[in-house]
Amino acid sequence: MNLRRTRSQERIVELLKTIEGSISAQDLYVELRSRELTMGLATVYRSLESLKLEGVVQARTVPNGESLYSLVQEDRHHLTCLQCGKSVPIDECPIHDLEDQLHQSYQFKIYYHMLEFFGLCAACQQTNIPK
Repeated sequence: MNLRRTRSQERIVELLKTIEGSISAQDLYVELRSRELTMGLATVYRSLESLKLEGVVQARTVPNGESLYSLVQEDRHHLTCLQCGKSVPIDECPIHDLEDQLHQSYQFKIYYHMLEFFGLCAACQQTNIPK
């Protein structure tokens, strides 16, 4: 889908290109304002949603319910600690073959996928040892 983007969407895409990792909509809004790019928070959310539907932006929901946004690059996979919130990217992906099969079987255009495991990191496991 190659729709004509709004000025707000273009600004968000350009800003996301400069950010390593993911960012919340609110932090994106603050960053835009710090660069003197005036845009309302509702516009940021609408633009992110449009860019997501276009397959340009991906959203990842972390345990506290917040969505983090980034440009669609390669598939992202994480180990996320439910206690401290630390999220560690992992490189292995057992899902690529399944993605190809789903595309063939259902004629479903897949922009990206995410795989996330939730549990306790080593540090939090140490603090949760029963006494």
